[in-house]
Amino acid sequence: MTQLSAAQTPQRTPGDGSRALYGGKSNRRITVRDITAAKERGEKWPMLTAYDATTASVFDEAGIPVMLVGDSAGNCHLGYETTVPVTLDEMTMLSAAVVRGTSRALIVGDLPFGSYQEGPVQALRSATRLVKEAGVGAVKLEGGERSHRQIELLVESGIPVMAHIGLTPQSVNSMGYRVQGRGEEAAQQLLRDAKAVQDAGAFAVVLELVPAELAAEVTGTLHIPTVGIGAGSGTDAQVLVWTDMLGLTGGRVPKFVKQYADLRKVMGDAVKAYAEDVVGGTFPQDEHAVH
Repeated sequence: MTQLSAAQTPQRTPGDGSRALYGGKSNRRITVRDITAAKERGEKWPMLTAYDATTASVFDEAGIPVMLVGDSAGNCHLGYETTVPVTLDEMTMLSAAVVRGTSRALIVGDLPFGSYQEGPVQALRSATRLVKEAGVGAVKLEGGERSHRQIELLVESGIPVMAHIGLTPQSVNSMGYRVQGRGEEAAQQLLRDAKAVQDAGAFAVVLELVPAELAAEVTGTLHIPTVGIGAGSGTDAQVLVWTDMLGLTGGRVPKFVKQYADLRKVMGDAVKAYAEDVVGGTFPQDEHAVH
């Protein structure tokens, strides 16, 4: 693996707190220019997925600066086994809900499988729907060198693009769910993919399930921010699926997830308490009745 020179190593210095993406004083909607400025300041920032107005409003009030309306909604909310079945209609509806529930965060809408693979024109048509009908501030699509032309046309047309390389879940049928970038050849391909999306005009790139050392190298090589998920601590930002992070997902979650709450238990206990009150005749009581 290529070693970074001292000049390439990212220098992280404290940013101006008033302009910080997280904890900043500005209440206006965050833009991709703010994301670029954060990279220049060496500021790290958090991103979460969101799929509905209510949850998004909680994250917005908590100060999350960027929310991804991911096609992970297929797994988390729509009952699909993978992200592949998710449609552009579904992503447009979910993205619009998240936009309506927020006032400060930059909302990034995912382009689902089949909505951009045909080429740049299809990608522009799909992205335009998310921008015009849902009101997102940017879109995300998967692929490095293979998506270069799509990214280029979207950016030329005025639509900011967040790229996504490494593990790309829409390609699960061909690549499976496994770490990407292991070995010299795979690492060099990931670096080529990262440079390709930067050259095409992407304002940021998600690195999913990539060895930490390689993710840090990519971060030091690029001038656009990197967003890690299962890619170690050396990226500029981190993203997690919110149902994983807050313990709502049932069963096993990926190793890289840190759970900050156990909402599945909290909700389950509350539902049982409600049901027992109804069955036992203790709810509703007089104070809950209309007179």
